[in-house]
Amino acid sequence: MGSSKGSEPVSGRVLVVEDEYILADDLKKELEVHGAKVVGPIGNLGAAQDQVSRDGFDVAVIDVKPDNKLAWSIADELMQQKIPFGFVTGYGADAIPERFQHIVRWEKPWDKSKLTGDVRLLCAASKTRH
Repeated sequence: MGSSKGSEPVSGRVLVVEDEYILADDLKKELEVHGAKVVGPIGNLGAAQDQVSRDGFDVAVIDVKPDNKLAWSIADELMQQKIPFGFVTGYGADAIPERFQHIVRWEKPWDKSKLTGDVRLLCAASKTRH
């Protein structure tokens, strides 16, 4: 596989937390095409929290409301561990708590090239935390 359009590959392990199967599968395939190693997708908040506590990934892409539960506890844990992440959401910026306003957000349906480009940047940022 590899990257397209001459762009650098997404070099990292990306946790995907998304409960809508088609969106999750789409996201996984898109990231893998660009070189990422995808952990998940995980559609259940409890399973996602378990994965976050175990680590095993460099960055995360998390749905704001997986399994119909808000993912703020996961986002707080990622911030505490200094793991870069972004939100995929159907909600506007006003639905995101103030403490997460600086976090990259991709509104559904997301722009694939923007999302993969942003994830590439998050992976680069992740390498500086080790």
